[in-house]
Amino acid sequence: MSETTPAPAPHGDPTEPPAREPRSVLVTGGNRGIGRAIAEAFLAQGDKVAVTTRSGGAPEGALDVRCDVTDAAAVDAAFTEIEAAHGPVEVLVANAGITADTLLLRMSEDDWSSVIDTNLTGSFRLAKRAAKGMLRLRRGRIILISSVVGLLGSPGQVNYAASKAGLVGMARSLARELGSRSITTNVVAPGFIETDMTAALPEEQQAEYKARIPLGRLGAAEEVAQTVTWLAGPGAAYVTGAVIPVDGGLGMGH
Repeated sequence: MSETTPAPAPHGDPTEPPAREPRSVLVTGGNRGIGRAIAEAFLAQGDKVAVTTRSGGAPEGALDVRCDVTDAAAVDAAFTEIEAAHGPVEVLVANAGITADTLLLRMSEDDWSSVIDTNLTGSFRLAKRAAKGMLRLRRGRIILISSVVGLLGSPGQVNYAASKAGLVGMARSLARELGSRSITTNVVAPGFIETDMTAALPEEQQAEYKARIPLGRLGAAEEVAQTVTWLAGPGAAYVTGAVIPVDGGLGMGH
């Protein structure tokens, strides 16, 4: 009996997942640290990625857009530019943020208002503008980058902690408001992550941080990025209003 070669399957390898169309993704503050890792993770998936910064420096392959999230007109202009290049934003990752750390009695009105306006109100501006396109598409993913500090608190960071905690209430309200249109809204709360900022800390301070973390190490920006891309992917289609810590167990129970 002669051997015959089986004919190829008419629709390709049935074990391969179906190809996914590239999506229009916006990552704010994506020129360094966690934001850059997130942008690079979406680029690796083949998505059309736009990165907003105030000074430039987007990863290779991303659309580099200048935007100050404290300026509503600048946010609108950035979305208009992105929509012209990539189509309506389908995935928003609101990552841009600043700090102005000091103890309460030394904290100025500007220290407070600048951090709240960038981290909290900036995310409101982004979500509001992104929702317009997502509502028309009847789908979308909004992911707000908070911090373990917003859950645990931290001395000298009253403004920053308040801004990051506020994102939780915002996300859960948006989840209820937009969910009927298949738009999910979630929060990722990183802990101590290896970035240029943490690398500059004295070794003693880094050791102190690690001693408080059950896993005994700082996290990698790529670990935060993988959580974000999962929330934006098909496996998280039924996840909304969630706060997902990526902190090595530092903030568990909060």
